[in-house]
This record gives sequence, C-alpha cells and structure tokens, in this order.
Amino acid sequence: MALLSRIRGPRDLDRLGPEQLEQLAAEIRTFLVDAVSKTGGHLGPNLGVVELTIALHRVFESPRDKVLWDTGHQSYVHKLLTGRQDFSKLKMKGGLSGYPSQAESEHDVIENSHASTVLGWADGLAKANEVLKKDDHVVAVIGDGALTGGMAWEALNNIAAAKDRPLVIVVNDNERSYAPTIGGLANHLATLRTTDGYERFLARGKDILERTPVVGKPLYETLHGAKKGLKDFIAPQGMFEDLGLKYVGPIDGHDIEALESALARAKRFGGPVIVHCLTEKGRGYQPALADEADRFHAVGRIHPDTGLPISSSGLDWTSVFGEEMVKLGKERQDVVAITAAMLQPVGLDKFAKAYPDRVYDVGIAEQHGAVSAAGLATGGLHPVFAVYATFLNRAFDQVLMDVALHRCGVTFVLDRAGVTGTDGASHNGMWDMSILQVVPGLRIAAPRDADQVRAQLREAVEVDDAPTVVRFSKGAVGPAVKAVGTAGGMDVLRHAGTERPDVLLVSVGALAPMCLEIAGLLDAQGISTTVVDPRWVKPVDEALAPLAERHRVVVTVEDNSRVGGVGSAIAQALRDAGVDVPLRDFGIPPRFLDHASRKEVMAEIGLTAPDIARQVTGLVSKLDGRLGTEAVEPVRD
Repeated sequence: MALLSRIRGPRDLDRLGPEQLEQLAAEIRTFLVDAVSKTGGHLGPNLGVVELTIALHRVFESPRDKVLWDTGHQSYVHKLLTGRQDFSKLKMKGGLSGYPSQAESEHDVIENSHASTVLGWADGLAKANEVLKKDDHVVAVIGDGALTGGMAWEALNNIAAAKDRPLVIVVNDNERSYAPTIGGLANHLATLRTTDGYERFLARGKDILERTPVVGKPLYETLHGAKKGLKDFIAPQGMFEDLGLKYVGPIDGHDIEALESALARAKRFGGPVIVHCLTEKGRGYQPALADEADRFHAVGRIHPDTGLPISSSGLDWTSVFGEEMVKLGKERQDVVAITAAMLQPVGLDKFAKAYPDRVYDVGIAEQHGAVSAAGLATGGLHPVFAVYATFLNRAFDQVLMDVALHRCGVTFVLDRAGVTGTDGASHNGMWDMSILQVVPGLRIAAPRDADQVRAQLREAVEVDDAPTVVRFSKGAVGPAVKAVGTAGGMDVLRHAGTERPDVLLVSVGALAPMCLEIAGLLDAQGISTTVVDPRWVKPVDEALAPLAERHRVVVTVEDNSRVGGVGSAIAQALRDAGVDVPLRDFGIPPRFLDHASRKEVMAEIGLTAPDIARQVTGLVSKLDGRLGTEAVEPVRD
C-alpha cells in the first residue's frame, strides 16, 4: 500500500500522475477486499466507485466543496481518501461507521443511509450558497437505483428551476441498487449506456468541418444549433435536458482522466449539471462479479480469496418468511409479493423464482409500493409487501390514508425490526410499533420464533378488510418457545404457580427467551411471574386487562421505542378498563443509537435480562415496603 498509506487528505492526490493514480486505485481495491472480508460491510458498491471517488476529490476541494453521498454505503473510498484508513473495527463499537458520519470527519456533510434523499439536501445547500453569496460547490452522488425513488425526482424538478444555480449531480450508474435496477428509468439509462454521446460526435464533426474550406464552419454552426435534435437521435438524454438540466456523458466511470475532464466541465458550467458515469459494481474482485444476485452488495465475514462465508449463522428469520411465502403462493393464487429493490434481502427471491408473474419490484419507492398494494388489494389480490422496518417509515401516509382508510387487505412484512446494530441509527427498526399504533384498523403481529412467523403470516393474509403487519428481527432465529397455555388470543409462556402472582410480564416478539430468563431471575428473588406473549400486539387483547388485574405489577418488554409503543398501548388499555395496576415499560429509549453489535446496543440501553430483573425487583420491593401485598395506586415510569 505504498501510495495509499501516504494519503492523509484529498489534496495529497494532487501530486500523483496518471500511472500513480491507477496504482492507487488498485491498492484501494486490494485494501477493501482485505479489510471488509474481516469485518463484513458493503463491498461491491465501494469496489465500483474507486476511480470516481478519486476523480471527485481531485476536481473538488472537500470540505470547502460539499460532496454528498446518497445512501452512503459507497463512501468507504471517500473515507480512505479523507484520512480514515483504520477499518479494523468497521461497523463495530468504537470503529468507523458503515456510512458517512459527521462525528468522524469534516468531509462527511450528511449521514443519510436511506436512499433518494441526497438531491433534496443538495438543492437546499445550493440555495443556501446563493443566499449567502458563497462560491463553493455542491456535488451530489446518486446511484441509478436511488433515482427510482420519487423524492429524487421531486428534487430534480426544483433543482432545474434555477438555471444559474451551480450544482453538480453525479449519477453513479452500475445498473443496480441491491439487485439490477428495474423500471422505465433503468431502460432509459440502458439506452444511454449503449450509444455514443453527442458531444463526442460533435467534437469529431467540428474537427473535420473546420478543415473544410468555405462551407465547413457555417455547416458546423448549423449542426451545433440543431444539437437538441442530434442529441435525441444519437443519445436520448432529453429526459434530463427537458427538465432544464445540462447533461454530460455517459462517462466511463473507471477512466480517471475522462472523469476529471467531465467533472471539471460540470464545475465550470455555473448551473445544474448531470454527469452520467458508468461503473461496474464489484469491479476488480472476481467473487463479487460472479455473484449475479447483488455483486456482494453487503457481506458478512468472508474468505478474501474465495468470497465464501467464514461461518454460517444458521436459520434466519428472513429465510423462514421466504420459505413460507412460497408455500402460501402455491396454496393461494391471489397472494402476490412486492419489494422495494430488495428482492433477496427480504427473502422474496424464492417466491419470485416460483411465481415470477406474481412479484413486483417497485424500485426504491416505498410510498408507491404501499399505494400500489392498495390497488392490488382493491383489484382482488392479497399483496404481501416485504420491507425493512426502518424503510416503512417513508410510507406512513400511504399506509394510513390509502391502505387503512380504504380498508385494504394488505400485509406488510417488516424485516430487521428492533435493534439491528451494526448499520447504525438509521437502520434500527425501532419506530414501527409506535408509528403504526395510530392507524385505525391496522393489526400488528410480533412472532417470537420461526413457528410463529409461519403461523402469524398465514393469519395475516386471511385478513381482507384491513392492513396487517408481521414484524421480525434480524439474523438467526432461535429455538421454538413453546406455550404452556392460552389467555384469550395470547400465549402463556410461563405460569406463576400462585393465586396472586407478583408480576405479569408481557413479552413482545423475539424477546421471549430473554423474558423467560427475567422470570427465572425474579423467581430466584421470590417474585412469582407470569409470562405472556400477546402474539398480536395491536389491538391489545381483551383478555389482558382481567389477567393484569390478578397481578400486582405489569411489566412490558419490547424492542421498539418506549414512546408510543406496545407498553404505552397496554397502559392505555388498562386505564380504559379501569384496572389500576402499576405498570413498568421497558424498550428502546427515544434517541438515535450508535453502531455496534446488537448485543452491545441492548446492553448499553439496559435491555438485558439482569438489568430488567434488577429494576423489577426494586419496584416490587418498593411496593412491599410501602403497602405490603395490598392494592396500590398506579405507578407510571
């Protein structure tokens, strides 16, 4: 790493010649494969933007010029070139974030890791420069996958309104988001990829015509004046220019000299410019290039030579869902699936292979996906929209006003619910059970194990007059947690064994094993505990209030924000039923959580069995010391 080790900031690139830049690009790829194979992370996207990132930092002067990365998972090369070369704890506690991070560097302007937002950021920053009369530049790097999101086009509409407001938009076109990019925009970009740019055509024509006596120069000027027609004929980038955006490209995204030339022209233009760069996801690493699914978009720990996983984590929640969807598809012809550019990550790849005509990839467009699902349901089908829990936040209005208001039978399957850990603040699925509590008629299932994923998915798709939600965690799914009884629609996981038990412990979803551990710790302190799994956490089961009344304390444990979550809903249900029992709710505090392992995050926020058992023991002891075993006034914490 002779060259890379000498790069401490972007200006160190200025002294490198063409051959050294090529050597640096090769060193960066070697570094990425070696480093990311040890920690896991987004490998394929970063291998594809090496030359592009080098060119950006040679042409623009970060941090004075603002370089913004949409989604941000392709910012590893940017980190390397801005002085951050210790990847030993990438995405781990105390190590580098897998996305841009303001806490890490002044070169990281925004921390977005949800797609399609960067152009809105860029529009605002460019407007601020105009008002404050600043002459620094704003550069937004956005992938072709992120351009499928509606927010990107809302921003483009506004950006194009100011012809003289400088803003450079770099389209990193690798034909993929996770999997290959789909839709009309993808087809348009494919056309641009396969035709020579009109600028190249005119440059060759100008050279020939200017050497032609008498008629050459007038003829060239006539052709140049008709360049819009030529552009549409040679390279139909008119879609962008019809918006009022200057278009440059397509450019070979692995040719540093060509990239620098295009970016320098865009920098000088003085208005909004799109620079269309063609890159190859996974470039330079054969195992990634051979991976047709997603070109090693995100990997765990792998062997760097083969690309094979170091270890297997066993059966995971996503796979359980995916396999059950295939069975449902065979049994019910009306079941269809929707994904937002994440067919494989959400487990729908097997369904797509079995029933290719019944799966719809809407691109990175969760809002459209939810409304389209409402249309599918109204048309007589039952759509299952599988999406990461954190990404459903983007479609709340559509869930509320299009799906729920119209009483559409749509099932939303929320993967990566709760604390996800290593991807940081934006990817924790910690808001869904709070946000969705306010949606009338909507029902939420929180399965505790693989058996319940299968059972509750089937229960959800039987509902045809309201939206249903099935949420589950990330990673490996543990052993089945058997019920020892029922109470209404709830499963009893542990009986207290006494007439007047101390604690009713309400366990939500995947936290059932931890809640049983809590009960065991309480039992060791002489505190009798009943553990129930509501299964469906919205609406609150009618049997819960009378069950709570037979206990001295109610405790809820959920991997969701404490604010407005299941604990809050149960507290309200008990008040409405006139049940005055102390309630203590445990969940995720209302703050953004730093990246770390799930276990480390849970320990940091006190969502562990010993922490909870200790606090519940204190609460029961307080009740004993004040009023013995008699009924007490409600306690709210």
